[in-house]
Amino acid sequence: MKNPLDSVGATVTLGVLFSVIVMALPGTPGGEFSNLGLGRWLHTVTGIFWIGLLYYFNVAQIPALAAANADKGGPGGAGIVKYVAPRALLWFRWMALATWLTGAWLLGGRLMDAFTLQEGSVVIGIGAWLGTIMLFNVWVLIWPNQKKVIGVVPATDEEKAKARRTATLTSRVNFLLSFPMLLCMVGSAHGLPF
Repeated sequence: MKNPLDSVGATVTLGVLFSVIVMALPGTPGGEFSNLGLGRWLHTVTGIFWIGLLYYFNVAQIPALAAANADKGGPGGAGIVKYVAPRALLWFRWMALATWLTGAWLLGGRLMDAFTLQEGSVVIGIGAWLGTIMLFNVWVLIWPNQKKVIGVVPATDEEKAKARRTATLTSRVNFLLSFPMLLCMVGSAHGLPF
């Protein structure tokens, strides 16, 4: 029998099942999990996936690729570009979308109030706008340019260099925006008056 921890998919499935078991434990209804809800849990998990990868790209992968490419005697960044980046970008872009969709689901009838910054929805509205800008950046600027960098679409060396710069700067914008976005999301969830 194969160990399920050898598979990312099996590990995620087991994590979800274990979460359901924990939420169903005797004594929890009306207890700590009564206000959690499936939507909030999904929004939190997908958000951690998305922002975790954003932080990984900005503090680990981008600097590592720069160092690898500058090291003329080293192995270069081909392994990262060929094997790591495509997989990380796949999870990154789809978790960005899943986070936005679960956030919209959580807002429900308050969605327009949030986006129009109505009284009582300003903090979550700012967070929603920042998340929307970040989602736009992922799908409209980062991913199309990364496809050139990692070879999904053909590009000259000059086009790859320009695409790399655009994707990096846009990723840095998202990195910057993530800090106030997270502040608004957590503040709103805990009723903090900013």
